[in-house]
Amino acid sequence: MNLPAYRDRRSATASPRLAGRATTARRLNTVAAVAAMLLTGCGTGTPKAAPHFNDPGVSPAPTAAPSHSPSPFAADLTAATCTNNTKLAGWSNRRLAMLTIAVPVSETSVSDAMSEVSAGAGGVVLFGSKAPSDLGSRLTALKSHVPGHRGLLVMTDEEGGGIQRMANLVGSLPWPAYMGKHWTPAQIQRNVTKVATKMAAAQVNMDLAPVVDVDGRNVAPGRTNPDGWRSFSGSTSVVSKDGVAYMNGLRAGHVIPVVKHFPGLGNSSYNSDFGPARTLPWSTLQKVGIPPFTAAIKAGAPAIMVSNNIVPGLGTNPASLSPTVISYELRGKLGFKGLVVTDSLSAKSISAAGFSVPAAAVQALRSGADMVMFDLGGNTGSRTSSIASAITNAVAGGHLARSRLIDAAGHVLAVRHVNLCS
Repeated sequence: MNLPAYRDRRSATASPRLAGRATTARRLNTVAAVAAMLLTGCGTGTPKAAPHFNDPGVSPAPTAAPSHSPSPFAADLTAATCTNNTKLAGWSNRRLAMLTIAVPVSETSVSDAMSEVSAGAGGVVLFGSKAPSDLGSRLTALKSHVPGHRGLLVMTDEEGGGIQRMANLVGSLPWPAYMGKHWTPAQIQRNVTKVATKMAAAQVNMDLAPVVDVDGRNVAPGRTNPDGWRSFSGSTSVVSKDGVAYMNGLRAGHVIPVVKHFPGLGNSSYNSDFGPARTLPWSTLQKVGIPPFTAAIKAGAPAIMVSNNIVPGLGTNPASLSPTVISYELRGKLGFKGLVVTDSLSAKSISAAGFSVPAAAVQALRSGADMVMFDLGGNTGSRTSSIASAITNAVAGGHLARSRLIDAAGHVLAVRHVNLCS
């Protein structure tokens, strides 16, 4: 607020009390002038001229710097207050919602996701078993449609053994069970780095691996067992060391690892893709299944995938839809600060719990997840739109805090090292 100028219109013989008031007024006007300068310098538009002062004892405030030469006060305040989340607060709910969605697409036809990427989808998940030789150039063309050219998470499942999408381009890895039995952690890291380097060259920057579930059963993964050979070992210590080695191998090759499936699928009752499934009791998981995740977090894991299994002792919802699992245990107790991704919300365990994919997406975000995934099939564009609409409607209806949505979007940008303030 600008204080009105005060001029003593009395003679020089005015009482000392009045003279004191005039002196005080002049001092207040000086403070007002400085305040006006600071406020003008902090503005983002065209600076206003300094106000005119009537008191002849106070010099006029200097004219504010023109817009092409911003005040140093403005630069200091902007640097101190600007974060990705403060920038994201100015985005629409729809735009924020799109950033939390990973869109499925065939690796042989990545342009099918062009509309969703142009609308701001945070990532794409590649499906298939043999990548085209020109996958890199196709993905480069797709990324050119990202709004603001802020990067795109291009994900795939390149675990090893029977779970590989692009081995024809990047080289093959054996099943993790083989690695755990026959390779040292150093060998795992070295071989994974070779594959990751080629993945990055093909514009794939995120691998939905390593699996750090502690299983050890000598069977192929299937309907009744989601792990089997996908697990490095039945030994918690072996899985902890090998999981970190695999993770570091990916990072050395400039690929973002996604450690999975929290809080551990080892010895689950069933495969959640095909129906309701339960992990081992929470009391057991804390001793057997959690240590590999703790090791990965301590080693700097940038992203973790949460499973769709129910965890006995932590509620009745699948883990990916449980605030107890994500916000309380993973974020709170383990202190994980990175990106939390759901497993596919198309899993039968999700529908068996009474959730459609859009409703599950909302619940996952409410529970603390940052990015949601679903399977390839049907009209991907329509399903993506339905998920985004469910999220925006939940915010509008007060069922999902806008701050939680902003936080989720912030984690998506952070894992790609995007800085909206630069």
